[in-house]
Amino acid sequence: MDILAQALNGLAYGSLLFLLSVGLTLIFGMLDVVNLAHGSFYMLGAYAGVATLAATGNFWLAAIAAPLAVGLIGALVERGLLRRLYRRSPLDQVLLTFGLIYVFEDLVKWAWGGRIRSIPTPEILSGRVQLGGLTFPTYRLFVIGFGLLMALSLWLLIERTRLGAVIRAGVWDAEMAGGLGIDIGRVFTLVFAFGAALGGLSGVIAGPIQSAYPSMGVSILIPALIVVVVGGLGSLKGSLVGSLIIGQAETFGKVWLPGVSMLMIYAVMALIVLARPQGLFGRPLR
Repeated sequence: MDILAQALNGLAYGSLLFLLSVGLTLIFGMLDVVNLAHGSFYMLGAYAGVATLAATGNFWLAAIAAPLAVGLIGALVERGLLRRLYRRSPLDQVLLTFGLIYVFEDLVKWAWGGRIRSIPTPEILSGRVQLGGLTFPTYRLFVIGFGLLMALSLWLLIERTRLGAVIRAGVWDAEMAGGLGIDIGRVFTLVFAFGAALGGLSGVIAGPIQSAYPSMGVSILIPALIVVVVGGLGSLKGSLVGSLIIGQAETFGKVWLPGVSMLMIYAVMALIVLARPQGLFGRPLR
């Protein structure tokens, strides 16, 4: 039963990683932007949820307002800052987005202080569910189900709609898509804002489990980047499978090897990259 409980915890953590990493992998795959500030969108989503809850007391309203607010911030970052660096060295993008981590973190400390802020679990999901001989928190089951539902919704959006076709065209060959008359600049902004909004959504959904604190974006960034490497750039399926693998590896690593738990996810990444340098579902490297 302990193994089942840890497996479910790993699924819940993997679902949160998926919401964060799928936006990151689309941004990497389409814009070729090394966005180290993506974890900050996760943090901003959690604090936007804290602010909305303080004003309304409604978790579900916070889950809607937070990604919208963070998506708007993402659009402003892309249009006002990153767009100027697309034709410049990736090092410039790294330096800019690395600096944004500190800017956003200091803004959060200025607005809310440095202490941990809790996000209460919605009352309807505050109980526990009996699964055979295991008692498991209802909210964590909700997180698992929500993550899988979002994966299905995103797959339908990207694979079955015209907007999804435009996004896929931009991921695989932005120059060719632009030559076909697609406004790539607008699509870039849309994708970046959409990725930021998903990061914000994962932050507010994670709030009842992990709470909100200024350095939470930095803490989640490395696992999210590893998911992108494992799953492959620009792949929705890769983000989902990679998130579930890394979620299980880190969760069981904390149980079996608590002193070196991060070693587990690095080992998984190394093995997969040795076998498939482009990731599980990434496009072949040229």
